[in-house]
Amino acid sequence: MFKKQLSLRIWLTLLLLFPISVTQAFSSVPDDLPNSALNSQAETDTETALEKPLEALKPSIRQIRTAEEILLKLQRRHYTQRQFDDELSSALFDNYLKRLDPSKSYFSQKDINEFEAYRLILDDGIRRGNLTPSFTIFNRYREKLIAHLESLIAELPERIAALDFTLDENLTLEAEDQPWAADKNELADRARKSLKNTTLGLMLADKDEDAILETLSKRYSNQLQRIKQLNAEDAFQIYINSLTGLYDPHTNYLSPRTSENFSINMRLSLEGIGAVLRRDGEHTVVERLITAGPADKQGELQPADKIIAVAQGSDGERVDVIGWRLDEVVGLIRGKKDTTVTLEVLSEMSVNPDESKLIKIVRNTVKLEEQAAQQSVLDIYHNDEVHKIGVISIPTFYIDFEGSRNGDADYKSTTRDVRKLLAELEEENVEGIVIDLRGNGGGSLQEVNQLTGLFVERGAVVQIRAPNGRVARQSNYPNPNYYKKPIAVLIDRLSASASEIFAGAIQDYERGLIVGSQSFGKGTVQQLADLSHGSLKLTEAKFYRISGGSTQHKGVIPDIVLPSLYDSQEIGEDTLDFALNWDTVEPIRHRNYGNYSALIDTLTTQHKARIADDPDYIYLTEQIALNDKYADMTELSLNEAVRRSIIDNDAEARNAIENTHRLAKGLPIKELNDEASSDEDSLTAGIDSAETSEKSAANETEKDEEEEKDEPDPRTDFLLTETSHILLDAIQLMKSAN
Repeated sequence: MFKKQLSLRIWLTLLLLFPISVTQAFSSVPDDLPNSALNSQAETDTETALEKPLEALKPSIRQIRTAEEILLKLQRRHYTQRQFDDELSSALFDNYLKRLDPSKSYFSQKDINEFEAYRLILDDGIRRGNLTPSFTIFNRYREKLIAHLESLIAELPERIAALDFTLDENLTLEAEDQPWAADKNELADRARKSLKNTTLGLMLADKDEDAILETLSKRYSNQLQRIKQLNAEDAFQIYINSLTGLYDPHTNYLSPRTSENFSINMRLSLEGIGAVLRRDGEHTVVERLITAGPADKQGELQPADKIIAVAQGSDGERVDVIGWRLDEVVGLIRGKKDTTVTLEVLSEMSVNPDESKLIKIVRNTVKLEEQAAQQSVLDIYHNDEVHKIGVISIPTFYIDFEGSRNGDADYKSTTRDVRKLLAELEEENVEGIVIDLRGNGGGSLQEVNQLTGLFVERGAVVQIRAPNGRVARQSNYPNPNYYKKPIAVLIDRLSASASEIFAGAIQDYERGLIVGSQSFGKGTVQQLADLSHGSLKLTEAKFYRISGGSTQHKGVIPDIVLPSLYDSQEIGEDTLDFALNWDTVEPIRHRNYGNYSALIDTLTTQHKARIADDPDYIYLTEQIALNDKYADMTELSLNEAVRRSIIDNDAEARNAIENTHRLAKGLPIKELNDEASSDEDSLTAGIDSAETSEKSAANETEKDEEEEKDEPDPRTDFLLTETSHILLDAIQLMKSAN
């Protein structure tokens, strides 16, 4: 039940909380069209008429100059070197409308027909200093939305009372794929269905009539207040990001306020929850969690969760943030260290899209040492013998730049730390090592180069292509003492950027096996350019593997694929609108350190035989299948009995899956309505990370000692354990071949 909507992609990390003249208006637009044709229509249309007409927003001279400046930088510096012509103007027209009204709830086909006069002249407008068309469209949108909310608030009790939940009707989930509403009657029907779905969701979450009315009244009143506060800067930012987003999803205009937030995040000077957020339609969505951050440690918040309300403290009043700007939501979540923020979130894993849960997180900073690489040793029972496999978990590619510049003897860096961990694991006599890069969103390019040099003697690590086509190579220093034992690299859908460079290099050199799920696919480089008003983050280069293929869009494909709960249709570069494509450059001649590719078929056969009856594997794949069932839905029933049946069936199915797993693990079964036992969360340890297992294990100390004796500990990381088995299979095959 994911809904893909075109969204304002301004990435804000809550980590430690990250002269052009104005020309005359272009002549191809009739002088009277923006003011006469469209504005007069808005004034007379009873659908959008307001008791007190709003003052129309107008672009400022500063915004006009900034738009010209942005266009110039895009044309000169962006990787694609794309020309802003009629084709791009048409795409901008469509993109802007989708950003304003992604669910097609406010504009009718009549509005779109009027706006069509602007389709092929937006490019000329930006060049020549005319932003009037975009502001005209925005003013119409604002008027319609305000009129809709005012009417909805005034009539909310009556509208809710009139809803009939016995009718067999559906709500379209892929709203952006439907045509624009033909007229005001069709718009009204879409609004009715939307209200009905929201009301039904709250009913199914056990809200009574008074609570539903209070919740929705506050929500819509809050939205109305914020819409009325929209100003010319908001209109400008949405329009310009509709333009920059056409070049690629990581190219964004940052207004002065957003730019300041971005700079704060990069300085890592404020406290927060440790999450990367994005705007998706009217919702704030969790893109990923920062490893070792407060949210990651707390354990409940997940990627793709929607934040719908924020409260200060454990019992503070919840502020509904649906429809808020991203920087405003950030402002509520960010705060002083050791204070608590409560998030109300909707989980995309829930069969009821409006059933929320409260998550309390204590704000904190992320200490460098907490994000440092760590090692552990696994005793793996493989082919009737116990084997030792080392594990090095790398949550990010980090370096203390200041310490390095100052010549500190023991400054922190990924490579320096991993070198020490390798020595420690050698003392443990491990047979091989798993490099765990799950959830690693990237980091220092310098570090990924040097880290690769710990596992290969010498050579290029990555190629970087500039807009002019010139390709540069990043290589590591010669290292005759590189680690020579077999390795496997474990990745998942959240492994991105620098993680993909490392995994790709290991795969290309045939230095080890890549295991897990397809990585994120971010293979582009961004730079921040100052503007006279705000700043522009734009993509200036692209990463390529030494084998010639880019990591962009496609990511790294594992040699052995393991199941993942992350929805590849919702998370990953290839899910983003206007993402740059996958392509190739000339490969680099390089040494092959092994012949792992020749082992893949045999390893896959052995892997499948081993996991066929593994309870952790079965538990994981059955959960994935159940989630996929709902992810594929394109319509949602608005019939209460049907929805309750879906929810009940889902609960029964999940309970059956869990109990099958519990029985296989020697645990007592759980009744359908039982409160979650203290070990329930641990059952998902096999689908998260070793760190999650450790966090769950820490809670074990609170359990009754007698209970610990009776129940075997199910806290094993299936993905890590199976990767170790695969590595041991490879080691034994290579020994047999020799």
